[in-house]
Amino acid sequence: MSKVEEFLTAEEEKEIVLAILQAEKNTSGEIRVHIEAHTELDYLDRAKEVFHILKMDNTKEDNGVLIYIAVNDRNFAIYGDNGIDKVVPKGFWESTRDAIQKAFKEGHFKQGIIDGVLTAGKELESHFPWQHGDMNELSDEISKG
Repeated sequence: MSKVEEFLTAEEEKEIVLAILQAEKNTSGEIRVHIEAHTELDYLDRAKEVFHILKMDNTKEDNGVLIYIAVNDRNFAIYGDNGIDKVVPKGFWESTRDAIQKAFKEGHFKQGIIDGVLTAGKELESHFPWQHGDMNELSDEISKG
């Protein structure tokens, strides 16, 4: 079994998916989590690449967010689509980054991802509130590479 498969249990993955559903309840923003073993690229560059591979750049309001984790590298990045970058202040993702980083440093990986997802959802809510008729445009499942 690879480190990616060992990173989270099936139950932990379910808890993260439930956090994504909860985070997206009050925002039209779309949040995904991607986990892979390693990248040779800069983490933000790889997150951007995965973002496009997962077709997260096809949302109506360009408001997708990817939390990318390189397990073996013990590193992560947060990448938000163009629609988000146009309306949020500089440093917008710092609270999400800090929530993840704090738990990861303590070895609480599932909780770090959940904290990051919920923080991202809360941040998105103020700029992209849920509107009547909004549909879930992307899968909430964790993707793996």
